[in-house]
Amino acid sequence: MGWILRILIVIAFLFILFLINFYKDPKRRIPKGSNIVAPADGKIISIINTSKSSIKIKKNTFGKIKTLTKDIAKQCYVISIFMSPFDAHINRAPIQGIVKSVKHKQGTFFKAYDLEKSLENEKNEIIIQNKRLKVKVIQIAGFLARRIKCCIKKNQKVNKGQKIGMIALSSQTTLIIPIGVELKVKLNQHIKAGETIIAYSK
Repeated sequence: MGWILRILIVIAFLFILFLINFYKDPKRRIPKGSNIVAPADGKIISIINTSKSSIKIKKNTFGKIKTLTKDIAKQCYVISIFMSPFDAHINRAPIQGIVKSVKHKQGTFFKAYDLEKSLENEKNEIIIQNKRLKVKVIQIAGFLARRIKCCIKKNQKVNKGQKIGMIALSSQTTLIIPIGVELKVKLNQHIKAGETIIAYSK
């Protein structure tokens, strides 16, 4: 039984290290100026230029969501960020401004009679606006681990880089911004929440 106990201790130790890494809250240097910063740590897996009024966003591993883009601008960049279990999972405000809305929606499991709504992930949509910009941050939970935390409310003032919530386990964050900005990131780039500049506003 001695070797079994040692294996269990090693597994428990590795699990504790994983949790410490997962819930880490690294300090970030928030850049000054008229820019939009990353809302999440992770890898950019999609950059879409769209003029559609709504769009379906596929989860990197499993699932999907549907969201409006017309509530941000007539033409938008939709930037999706995959957060692996090794990334910090804290989300941050991409701009300074006022929280115009916070909308949470539970995910749905497979429904054979309604394929359109099947396999939808839990999501939380946050719209932040200032005098120059309006942006949307979408927190997208994993298909099984549906744990989104949001720590801001409608009409609240937020600073750029301020913590606005987190998502448990492997997850995704999508940022929707107007097309009239100067985009500074590219596909497959690894970015840091609150620190990496996504775009400059013109």
